[in-house]
Amino acid sequence: MLLLSCSSNLYEDKDHLVFRYNEHGNISSLDPAFARNPQNIWPTNQLFNGLVQLDDELNIQPDIAHTWYVSTDALSYTFHLRKDVKFHKHALFNTTDSTRNVTAQDFVYSFDRLKDPKIASPGIWVLKNVANYTAVNDSTFNINLKKPFPAFLGLLSMRYCSVVPQEIVNYYGTDFRANPIGTGPFKFKRWEENVKLVLRRNELYYEKDEQGKQLPYLEAVAITFLPDKQSEFLQFAQGNLDFLNSLDASYKDELLTPSGKLRTKYRYKININTGPYLNTEYLGFFMESKNNIIKSEKLRKAVNYGFDREKMITYLRNGIGTPAQHGFIPKGLPSFDNIKGYSYNPEKATQLIQEYIAETGNHKPTISIGTDNNYLDICEYIQRELEKIGLKVTINVMPASTLRKSKSSGKLDIFRASWIADYPDAENYLSLYYSKNFAPNGPNYTHFRDVYYDKLYEQSLSITNIDQRKIVYQQMDSILIQKAPMVPLYYDQVVRFTQKNVKGLKNNPQNFLVLKKVWKEKK
Repeated sequence: MLLLSCSSNLYEDKDHLVFRYNEHGNISSLDPAFARNPQNIWPTNQLFNGLVQLDDELNIQPDIAHTWYVSTDALSYTFHLRKDVKFHKHALFNTTDSTRNVTAQDFVYSFDRLKDPKIASPGIWVLKNVANYTAVNDSTFNINLKKPFPAFLGLLSMRYCSVVPQEIVNYYGTDFRANPIGTGPFKFKRWEENVKLVLRRNELYYEKDEQGKQLPYLEAVAITFLPDKQSEFLQFAQGNLDFLNSLDASYKDELLTPSGKLRTKYRYKININTGPYLNTEYLGFFMESKNNIIKSEKLRKAVNYGFDREKMITYLRNGIGTPAQHGFIPKGLPSFDNIKGYSYNPEKATQLIQEYIAETGNHKPTISIGTDNNYLDICEYIQRELEKIGLKVTINVMPASTLRKSKSSGKLDIFRASWIADYPDAENYLSLYYSKNFAPNGPNYTHFRDVYYDKLYEQSLSITNIDQRKIVYQQMDSILIQKAPMVPLYYDQVVRFTQKNVKGLKNNPQNFLVLKKVWKEKK
């Protein structure tokens, strides 16, 4: 009994050094070349670094590159690397301390690997505008672009562009996905797939806090894989998880009031943190549909005017989210609110529908919305509201994978969709309506085409001054509101719940999990 008591006390004494969270969507790979979704990005964020990184306000900051220079024509980027960055220890390095320093040649290898068709990385597109890159010497790395692209530094902050060691990757091959060696604040310890993943503190990590203390503060990160969100919530409520991300329908009313506040029973047990999330939720119209209703600008605008976004957020989202009454660019990016979008105006919507009926003779206009179960409540709300103003709506519910395929192949007249920023620049959103990006080969799922819009989009790519670029972005967003190829629903919010003793965990508009400055107080 004495031994058991000592063991229990030791466990409790160390508990504040371990950060625990659940990943219900599972992790398919710990290789940064496959960090295409949050499930994979979150752990690889702890394991790897790149040339640059983003702060919590999405400003570009140094990472392995301590400084860089961009040529006046915005075609050449020269990065000067830190000389104190080491890879995680591994016997294959065959050195006295089982590690080695990162050099510019490692970035050449990592970028070559990202482009290698045998690897088939989904991140290959990040380098599509890169003409060439070279290691000038061990600490200088140069990249030349084919044409200016103002958002390029933001692209380099993506986990795809992480540095990896050639000798380790060559040894493991495809098994590098489960044997990752990087430079990040945490190093790989153990992964029992679909059960548990453990990362340990990297004692060689090069970053320090503002007081000069080495990061990270935590000793370990432990990730479980409960597939059910209700079970995840129960584990969090019992204190077995330190962190709960997002708001699921299965427990939103248990946790929050309709106004988005913590209910009294949880107010003194947990914390809630919210902030902008670079995610626009919307309905898209397939502009090449054979259905004349979809081709009618009046009907598309009637849908936009025909439901109350504020009521939708209050009653269906417990106040989490911002009604999309501006453009397609979400809250969290500069100047999003300079565009006047659609507000609730049932009289205007009814007028537009009556004008459509008078012009076409179609007295029973009907539309169909494709969605998955996750957004069925929102689509049903829109259905009820639109039928009040004379527009019949059917809802086609399908699995998420079917929805993605049907949306990409143009099989749906109207589809529920969302766009989460790959990188923090409005161009990432506006590219969805550039005519040369038609799906399935690009992200233009609506097949929207406008000559003036295309001209502005191409013009924006050559503008390096951010204030001038914002003006062009606003012009493009205004065209989207005028032509209405989509129905912006809401701009999402990051919502995170943490135990009271979790400190230093900050929100960011891309909803990345960054744990290097997180600590836990002893309970």
